[in-house]
Amino acid sequence: MSSPSDDTTRLPVDDAHAPLYSVGQVASMLRLQQAFLRRLDEFGVVRPVRTSGGQRRYSRVEIRRVQYVAELAGEGMTLNAIRRILELEQQVRELEDELAEARRQIRDLQARRRARSGG
Repeated sequence: MSSPSDDTTRLPVDDAHAPLYSVGQVASMLRLQQAFLRRLDEFGVVRPVRTSGGQRRYSRVEIRRVQYVAELAGEGMTLNAIRRILELEQQVRELEDELAEARRQIRDLQARRRARSGG
């Protein structure tokens, strides 16, 4: 049996992406109506995993996203607007990743060129 500090013993609760929480649990944690969570799913804003029985299960990552969405909704944004904001934020993250990769490639090319020129 592994010790608790053994890195090879990973429990689902250790995984922020593990779908462990029901609609009722998330609603209670965040003090939201269950109907609001269902609407987020229907509008494609936050799509939790479904069990074989059709129940929604949320991960900690999705719970943080629901919390963020609830804040935006509290500021008066519609669910369609929030979905678009989330899409645009994802695009920005992807572009930032691409930019970082391009900068890394440029640095590598510059280093190789300096190495070849002896400087």
